[in-house]
Amino acid sequence: MTPSSERVILRIHFHHTGDEELYHQLLTVLDGISPRWQALPPSAADLDITGSLKYFDRSPHDLAQVLALRTAALYGTQVTIGGGNSRLLAAMAADATPPGGITIVDAAPEAVAGFLRPRPVHVLPGIGPATANLLTRHGLHTIGALADTPLLTLQRLLGKANGREIAARASGHDPRPVTPGAAPASVTARHDFPRDELDPAQHRRALIGLAEQTGAELRGTREAAGALTLTVRYADRSHTSRTRTLPEATSHSAALAQAAYRLYETFGLQRARVRGITLRASGLRPAAAAHHQLTLDPSDDKARRIEKAADAARARFGPDAVFPASLAPSP
Repeated sequence: MTPSSERVILRIHFHHTGDEELYHQLLTVLDGISPRWQALPPSAADLDITGSLKYFDRSPHDLAQVLALRTAALYGTQVTIGGGNSRLLAAMAADATPPGGITIVDAAPEAVAGFLRPRPVHVLPGIGPATANLLTRHGLHTIGALADTPLLTLQRLLGKANGREIAARASGHDPRPVTPGAAPASVTARHDFPRDELDPAQHRRALIGLAEQTGAELRGTREAAGALTLTVRYADRSHTSRTRTLPEATSHSAALAQAAYRLYETFGLQRARVRGITLRASGLRPAAAAHHQLTLDPSDDKARRIEKAADAARARFGPDAVFPASLAPSP
């Protein structure tokens, strides 16, 4: 049994269809294990089970099994669970686990090192493809090599703040608590590629579709988004996320697409094998209360009129009645 003083956190990935209502229902299952959970939309959550271990008199692995069984029994949904003494380790354990499995990293320093050190640098949270390429060019291929590198060297490569943070993560240090609270209101759209997709043009095509879907849903509920989060999932089942606060809250698909493009460019993807892309709009507020910066560009006004007409056509004839020409199937 893990000592009650040792923090134990689970990262849960719900294998659901992207239904936001179902996601909120799945989160209620966590309350039956521990009240200390933090939603990570669109399909994950962190759960601090430190205080629950003694109450249930079970090991972390056994308690994770209880959670998996309850989720399957109540909602027919499979979960993948990782666990460790920090949110970092829990997330990495979950990412390294086959779908439907459970991996718990023991808190002993040798167990943490044994899990982290052999892994490639690109699976460490906070390291995207561009940073991974930089590190590997300097001979740092594994997290163990990263942990053994002097801090000043990492800071010269990555910058002072980033170097310090990456060095701490490479050693398994992550003091972030699980912050209880309901899942924030958001709208999520997801695109899965039929195969590993390396073509940036196809990535951008997916972004257009996600922005169109997100904008249409926001306009349907008369809401505007204040922030966007873009998550790119790779062939090795790792992922990278970026969030950007929008200059003004909007439900305009073109504005959402432009913001998504800018987020995408920050990933520095070069021949990355992308498996899927998710776009999440958050910071929702009533559209009537959202401020729109006036412009003298007649094309912007025209685009908004066309968008309004397209929404009316979709409401009458179905969601596929109107779509951008760039999303038309190839002849």
